[in-house]
Amino acid sequence: MKKNILFILLVFSQLLFSQSKVSETEKLTAACKVWGFLKYYHPKVAAGELNWDQQLLDILPKVEKAQTRKEFSLIMSNWIDSLGEVPLTAPIVEPKDVKYFDKNFDLSWISTSDLFSRNLSAKLKFIENNRYQSTAEFGPDFDAFKTLKNYYDLDYNAKNNRILMLFAYWNVIEYYFPYKYVMDQKWDKTLIEILPDVVGAKNSDEFNKALRKMSTRLNDGHVMFHIYPTSLKHNVFFPAAGKIIDEKIVITEILADSLAEADNIKIGTVITKINGKSIKDLIEEKRNKFSASNEAAYLNKVVTDMLISDSENVKVEFLADGKYETKAMTWYNYHDSHRNEFKKGAQKKKDKFKLLDNNIGYVNMGVIKQRNIPDMIEALKSTKAIVFDMRNYPKNTWKEISDFLNPQEKNFCDYTMPYLNYPGRFVWTEGRKAGFENKDHYKGKVIVLLNEDSLSQSEWTAMCFQTAGNTTIIGSQTAGTDGNNFEFDFRGFHTAFTGIGVYYPDGRETQRIGIVPDIEVKPTIKGIQEGRDEVLERALAFIETGKLNEENFKNPKTTIKNQQNLKN
Repeated sequence: MKKNILFILLVFSQLLFSQSKVSETEKLTAACKVWGFLKYYHPKVAAGELNWDQQLLDILPKVEKAQTRKEFSLIMSNWIDSLGEVPLTAPIVEPKDVKYFDKNFDLSWISTSDLFSRNLSAKLKFIENNRYQSTAEFGPDFDAFKTLKNYYDLDYNAKNNRILMLFAYWNVIEYYFPYKYVMDQKWDKTLIEILPDVVGAKNSDEFNKALRKMSTRLNDGHVMFHIYPTSLKHNVFFPAAGKIIDEKIVITEILADSLAEADNIKIGTVITKINGKSIKDLIEEKRNKFSASNEAAYLNKVVTDMLISDSENVKVEFLADGKYETKAMTWYNYHDSHRNEFKKGAQKKKDKFKLLDNNIGYVNMGVIKQRNIPDMIEALKSTKAIVFDMRNYPKNTWKEISDFLNPQEKNFCDYTMPYLNYPGRFVWTEGRKAGFENKDHYKGKVIVLLNEDSLSQSEWTAMCFQTAGNTTIIGSQTAGTDGNNFEFDFRGFHTAFTGIGVYYPDGRETQRIGIVPDIEVKPTIKGIQEGRDEVLERALAFIETGKLNEENFKNPKTTIKNQQNLKN
């Protein structure tokens, strides 16, 4: 009786499978996965023996005609057969010295997809077990990235070309993005979300915007997406720069003195609305334009966009002394709105390092270079503390400075790299070491200042300096984007993403989290209006008191004087 019931259920399920209608999004989602899998796994395809892009363009009309799941599955199965026999190589012996990182790895869809017949799933599984074995090394010139250059001349007004580009981009991320597992949204879901936008795009501009939206789903601060031809030359700009604090824009830098003065714009000026939209609404409105690893980094990116307009007439609402005032402003082109950059002698030379009061050293990591390190060490080696200001992007000075700070060599990071012989899997590799056996290492306190401007190289260098053992991180959440940056240039857009994973030696993550401060300090509107650097103030207070938790700390007498010293 049980056998009869099982037989009836099996027949019923096969009948249901063969007759079930399938939507365009379902078909293309499954085709995307099959095409990408074969691109990196099938021995002939991965070896470059076939024009794989053209193969997709040839198969898409057949996919479009498929009405049922059975028809779709048969098309995919016949396609695989047409590629030729896959040599039996299993079992593939895994190297004993490899430690795998599998949080990104998931080929379960091969066996669980509702669109796949058992025969199709079996063929894909066989290819997985007898996959292409690469002899290449992972890097910027890796074949999976080099082949993306093939898409530069595609006409994205053609639907199937748009689908090809989408498939190529989705699969590169699927198999070679190290931080896929920490995205807010599953990458599968992003494919389903973006496919209708790509298919329905009326022109290349709409397609580029759809891919830009897709790129934001990576939640990766290294992602940029510049659409060409750029319209920046036609844009106009606010004559100052700022930061978003408490859902308001607070001006932190004047870019054109005379234009700012004409509208009474100063350091600390508060903006609450632009063209009738609140800063809070603009923050939400632009989320499909910018990829960032965390909210602090997103706000740091989006504020610049808010201060750009495609119309020179802009209404801006300001808040001062508890009162709101809307001004009809005229914004100007880049040269005029940033005219301070172009004034003779405008680029004031910044001190690379300096001795502050109370025998405290200060180093601007954004400007100091390797050739300056010996002089910096000589000038600051006898100080009781050194403040390394890394609220910027440092030069390649980590090795020389860490040798000075560390008493011995220490590993400060490990990497995850794509495992090319099993695409989608990653392997742990030893990262970098800081310092060396040095009895004359620096004995004072090491203070590192960080904030949302600290991205990638800044975060990596901060990890390096933490090995000194007497290091205190002061500031706020960093950009949470660590690893190398792979950039790609295509027809109509330029983009990038992080290529390797970076972790502390104990496995702690840095992506999206950033470097966690020992003392959290965020600038306030009041502090900016008073011309104070509250992060530096807290650092100087810690140097004097040694206290990590002081809500209402008293500034050292030299705090304001030291800040003035830095400005001068």
